[in-house]
Amino acid sequence: MTIPISILDLAPIASGQTVRQSFANSVRLAQTAEANGYSRVWYAEHHNMTTIASSATSVLIGHVADHTSTIRLGSGGVMLPNHSPLAIAEQFGTLAELHPGRIDLGLGRAPGSDQNTARAMRRDPRSSEQFPGDVLELQAFLRGESIVPGVQAVPGGGTDVPLYILGSSLFGAQLAASLGLPFAFASHFAPDLLHEAMALYRDEFRPSRQRAEPYAIAAVNVIASDDEADARLQFATTRRSRVRSLISRGPSAIDAVPVEYTDDQIDAFLTTSEGRNIANMMRYSAVGTASEVGSFLEDFATSVKADELIIAHQSGDIDDRLRSVELTAQAMKTLQPVE
Repeated sequence: MTIPISILDLAPIASGQTVRQSFANSVRLAQTAEANGYSRVWYAEHHNMTTIASSATSVLIGHVADHTSTIRLGSGGVMLPNHSPLAIAEQFGTLAELHPGRIDLGLGRAPGSDQNTARAMRRDPRSSEQFPGDVLELQAFLRGESIVPGVQAVPGGGTDVPLYILGSSLFGAQLAASLGLPFAFASHFAPDLLHEAMALYRDEFRPSRQRAEPYAIAAVNVIASDDEADARLQFATTRRSRVRSLISRGPSAIDAVPVEYTDDQIDAFLTTSEGRNIANMMRYSAVGTASEVGSFLEDFATSVKADELIIAHQSGDIDDRLRSVELTAQAMKTLQPVE
């Protein structure tokens, strides 16, 4: 493949499915990605979400690593303000010792949860302000060059696990550029600032020990199928599920009886201003046959000068998701390098 492609796996818990089944699906997804030439699979830290099982990110990475052999695995990302840099250095240092050369550490500053959940995690509301300093402290622990007197990460020190800054705003782009780290933009759900952030990152990048040149990753949703109509039906189903999830959260949903919205009600809501705003979150979505998906991804990568694409395969059914992984890999083999 001329443009590296990777996968963002949220370890989704489908309706009627157990968490254990979700983890088994994540193993199958990573194995299929490995067999089809993907570069890496990342798992995102989210909390208090009944449809996502990747909250204990480092534990899930270790489990999948035990069932794969070559593909890189990592976080997309660990929400560093939820943790101490030392604890994350120890967790990912352990992973790096167990699976050398295969572990990535993507870092974000959002809580990965709502405000009540953040309080339950004992998260200091001001912790996001310390994110740049925490990244440097974590990096030093992993290099074995601790900036905290008398404290070393064991395991962790000397593993030099590569860091990536994740973001959906200009802040992440500026931070990644100033630290000379790779940058991944969450355009699969926050598309509005993608082009501006990518340009800013490249313009302001300063070389570092980890990277001599900028390395930009853009996230995109994909549903690839052997049949175009089937892909579009899957996408409609996925979008409705996204809308249901978002409108059932928030202060008005706390302690309330869950509302079961019909497909017609969701489709009607999507015609409203608020509904269109939610639909816009999935603006960057490649949907269709392998050739259609490949064309979309080629144009998308070129438009943002991406060095790599990280793909959220959105098919609800695991077999459909695995087929999407295979078809996308086939399509991407014909892409030309982005200039």
